Amino acid sequence: MDTEGTESITIISKEFTPAAMEYHRQRMAEKGYTIDTPIVKHRFYETDGLGDPNPMFRGELRYSATFVKKNSSA
Repeated sequence: MDTEGTESITIISKEFTPAAMEYHRQRMAEKGYTIDTPIVKHRFYETDGLGDPNPMFRGELRYSATFVKKNSSA
């Protein structure tokens, strides 16, 4: 997957609607962003690659919406 020249923003929220509404609230279409994947629940973990991953948000499920912008200069 070629990601050079691509910017992405991920919005994480407890509920579906706030994650979806950020696209409109921040006028992301005008800035050239499109939605990358369906908005679905995820369990997030953080790792430094050396030990076991640590759950984020106390292990609670969150919705995530990822928006991408492909730079024309890349």
